[in-house]
Amino acid sequence: MRAFKTLIVAMSIAVPIISLSTALVSPVHAAQTSIYSQMATAQPVWAKHGMVSSQESLATRAGVEILKQGGNAVDAAVAVAFSLAVTLPRAGNIGGGGFMLVHIAEQNKTIAIDYREMAPSKAHKDIFLNENGDADARLSQEHGLAVGVPGTVMGMELALTKYGTMTMKQVTETAIKMAKEGIKVTSDLSTSLIGMKQHINQWPSSTGVFYKADGGNYQVGELFKQPELAHSLSLIAQQGSKGFYQGETAKQIVSSVQEAGGIMTLDDLKNYKVVERKPVQGDYRGYQIISMPPPSSGGIHLIEMLNMLEQFPIDKLGHNTAATIHVMAESMRRAYADRSEYLGDPDFYKVPVQALISKDYAKKLASQIVMNKATPSSEVKPGDLAPYESNQTTHFSVVDKWGNAVSNTYTLNFSYGSGMVAQGTGILLNNEMDDFSAKPGVPNGYGLVGGDANAVEGNKRPLSSMSPTIVMKDGKPFIVTGSPGGSRIITTTMQIIMNVIDHDLNIAEATVAPRIHHQWLPDEIRVEQSLNQDTIDLLKTKGHKVNVKNAMGSTQSIMLTEQGIFGASDPRRAGSEALGY
Repeated sequence: MRAFKTLIVAMSIAVPIISLSTALVSPVHAAQTSIYSQMATAQPVWAKHGMVSSQESLATRAGVEILKQGGNAVDAAVAVAFSLAVTLPRAGNIGGGGFMLVHIAEQNKTIAIDYREMAPSKAHKDIFLNENGDADARLSQEHGLAVGVPGTVMGMELALTKYGTMTMKQVTETAIKMAKEGIKVTSDLSTSLIGMKQHINQWPSSTGVFYKADGGNYQVGELFKQPELAHSLSLIAQQGSKGFYQGETAKQIVSSVQEAGGIMTLDDLKNYKVVERKPVQGDYRGYQIISMPPPSSGGIHLIEMLNMLEQFPIDKLGHNTAATIHVMAESMRRAYADRSEYLGDPDFYKVPVQALISKDYAKKLASQIVMNKATPSSEVKPGDLAPYESNQTTHFSVVDKWGNAVSNTYTLNFSYGSGMVAQGTGILLNNEMDDFSAKPGVPNGYGLVGGDANAVEGNKRPLSSMSPTIVMKDGKPFIVTGSPGGSRIITTTMQIIMNVIDHDLNIAEATVAPRIHHQWLPDEIRVEQSLNQDTIDLLKTKGHKVNVKNAMGSTQSIMLTEQGIFGASDPRRAGSEALGY
């Protein structure tokens, strides 16, 4: 192994951390090329060789250790993914699914890996309707029918086999050790388990894993062991995806799902497939935006919104001014109206991708925006030519010394998914079936409206908002980013990009800046409490309804420049860490 001279660690206890990378790219703004700037209101972390930025520090360290051993960005990303299943059980997973962007520097090519969950083969569009024909949220959220066929394990295996350099045994070693020997309970883990106790305790198999034998809660600093999960991970280390989709683990998953009223079969697990797709790509002020294609709606609507915003002098309007937020909100409401109508699994529904990301289409939509007046959502319909994940998704970004990059977002949907642990496995199972449209026009568990394009069908993948994204400059990675946050994922990712490109903020400033969100319905701008009250008042005079709500997102971002790698881990979530060397 080669020796590495410098180790830089940034930890967030109440304030998360930062990421770094290796490929050297031309700088964008002078302020961003300095490791530290006295003008900056937040400082990024710097590294020379590579970086991992994730929502949980132990997982970050597992990934960096792989990089130090000579592994590439994909090897490290897979190690992070399996580690998060142990250390961040509310979102990290092997019982869920997600999306990964892989940039291969040597080939200057980016691949989108779709390992989204699939509906069991017997699923149908009326599966979540009660006897009155109304959508029953319990069936799609806290029931055996809520569980989609997981994709994470096969997705990680495909990425590792095709684009990594290490073995499954090597990249799962740390995760297995942490599950077997235990991890110290953090305040973040303790708080989330206490908060979700009612949800988790519906399932005796889950109670035994996440709470003490007497039903008590784990306290901060206590040792939390997951021996059954360690065994399940060991089977994957030894047998690859067959150790999950076939054999004892598969039987235990199917048995637990069926006992809970579900319809998943062993054949559903055995027949699961990962799909490699062509990323969706756009251009914003000379930068190339590469993001996830359907069944993620993220990339399309990220580009659609940026195309509209490109018609306005955002840099001159100012950062987070009422004028800028107004045009952002108006662009968001139009894109989310389109999302409700046109997005679904492309293997089942012809999504009009090129029409939605067309510059001409964006100009038409932008021309409808009046600078001093909000357009009521009742007057905005899908253009002439929606459901989503919970906050408890998680994102991580990785860059290695060769310039390879990984942007990965995955989830169980709700915090701790369905709450159900497959008996004897330690594996939390998702409730991603709620991301389908249970009934056209009826909002799902998180308020977004969908239509027939996202109706439930056997072997179909539900629509998602996950938006792992890589921004390119002069053909090389410049920003690697993404976020959890349900429907707010897309707008959060957009604001990271705008903050850097339009407002000259460094990646740390871009991360901590106040965020806003509009999703067409409900007709309101959601803002964080740190947004200026005068700005809120000005927005109201334009006719906007403004609601101050919880903070949005947990971005993990890496910026590559000629001066090295700069990164920022979002301070909105405790316990994250970016570590570079």
